[in-house]
Amino acid sequence: MTDFHAVKLSGIAHPANVTAMLHEICEHFVEHSDVVYNDGIATLKSTDWTIEIATTDDFLNIEIRSENDEALAATRTMFAEHLFYFAGEQPFSLEWSTPAPKVRPPGFFEATVVSAEDVTPRMRRVTLSLTDVSPFIGGNMHVRLLVPPRGRTPVWPNLEANGRIGWPEGEDELIVRVYTIRSVDLESNRVCIDFLQHPAEGVATPGADFARDTMAGEQVALMGPGGGGLPQADVIFFAGDESALPAIARMVEEAPPGVTMTALIEVENAGEEQPLRTQGRLHTEWLHRASYAADGANTLVGRVKAALENVGDDTFVWFAAEKSDVRAIKRSLADRKRDRKRQYVAWYWNKES
Repeated sequence: MTDFHAVKLSGIAHPANVTAMLHEICEHFVEHSDVVYNDGIATLKSTDWTIEIATTDDFLNIEIRSENDEALAATRTMFAEHLFYFAGEQPFSLEWSTPAPKVRPPGFFEATVVSAEDVTPRMRRVTLSLTDVSPFIGGNMHVRLLVPPRGRTPVWPNLEANGRIGWPEGEDELIVRVYTIRSVDLESNRVCIDFLQHPAEGVATPGADFARDTMAGEQVALMGPGGGGLPQADVIFFAGDESALPAIARMVEEAPPGVTMTALIEVENAGEEQPLRTQGRLHTEWLHRASYAADGANTLVGRVKAALENVGDDTFVWFAAEKSDVRAIKRSLADRKRDRKRQYVAWYWNKES
């Protein structure tokens, strides 16, 4: 990968456990970048940035290099958010040689609801209008959706000095959820997001509720895009439940001729199937949860594991679903000693929250 040196920024992080933090950084970013770790120094390289981390007894020295100031700011915010996430409830602090300015986060876009309609009984599509949708063409496809309290003037987030996002609180608190940009219309400057409607007694579903109740003219915002896109591979195995369906559908549609794909998708019933159009070659198998036996809770994981028996080393494996299912597939892939750069495995929801 190309190593950009045009602009750089240094920082110091103080985690509770230096070694454990660096290990978690490397473990996480190995699926998103080239990671080299040697003698207390880790180097992470992607197509857009290089991050070098050197350990001392009680802190991490960080240097970020990228191609321009905009990319550098976005990388700092991304990395700062990851570090605080890894720290969890343990003491942690982060300072930069140049503190982040108190401005909107990188990749922030205000948007207006145009329409909302049902795609299937359990999937609802919201169309948003933006000033410019070009950042959402190709490449990464996940965004944070920011929904302000209904009836209040939106108060949007700003950066904190440590590079993290400072979110409004109290009466101005936003609903913040991660979704896939299902499609982009460059001519009309509109994007579509699909929301799974999954009502469950006693479980809050604020994102789904927004999609159910929203009306044309409502003001929201997007932050992104991030989180990967169509794998660069000639053979791809997709699998997941309906939470992954918008991402799978978009990638299948964007696949060029010559790409061979298999998709194994679990939905509630036949009414939740959607047509998947592609220029490539695609074989799709739908699993219907409503038809499972009483002990069929692990059917998706079992079918994916069985399918992996026939997946070659040159095949890119893409899987997204509930957190416990993802952990099971991650373990299975690790046992097979697959190249982690040829897989994307992520949980899109958690049945415990």
